[in-house]
Amino acid sequence: MLKALALLLALLATGARAETPAIQIYMPVVCLACIDWAEHLRQAGFRVEVTQTEDMAAVKRRLKVPKGLEAVPSATVAGYLIEGHVHADQIRELLAEKPKARGLAVPGLPLGAPGREFSSPTCDTACTVLDKESAASPRVRREFYETLLIRPDGSTSIWARH
Repeated sequence: MLKALALLLALLATGARAETPAIQIYMPVVCLACIDWAEHLRQAGFRVEVTQTEDMAAVKRRLKVPKGLEAVPSATVAGYLIEGHVHADQIRELLAEKPKARGLAVPGLPLGAPGREFSSPTCDTACTVLDKESAASPRVRREFYETLLIRPDGSTSIWARH
């Protein structure tokens, strides 16, 4: 019985993965946070294709990333732009809802976004931890940030808050 259930779950997971479109990620050469974000997407069932480049500015121009929304990685999936470290669940929501939009963006590099997690052996939640160098300079483990929906005209609205 358990083997049959495990086989069924494996088949369902494989089927869900096959239906998920590939996400093409463009990132600078050797960006560890971007590599971690790509792994976050893979773990969520996305087929991930990575292109590393020395000229991210050219990628941003080609993809027409609106000014002020830039982040380090850029990606495309099913005709949508994904700018920055966007959660896999939010990309799935975008693909399911299919809004008239250019895509989603998490501008900058907020701590706590996928691939930008700050790990601490003493804290499992969004907390402030102290740097080893100085107890007087706290280091934020997680920042509050928003995932933005990019409308066709380049304006934005809030898609999710973190």
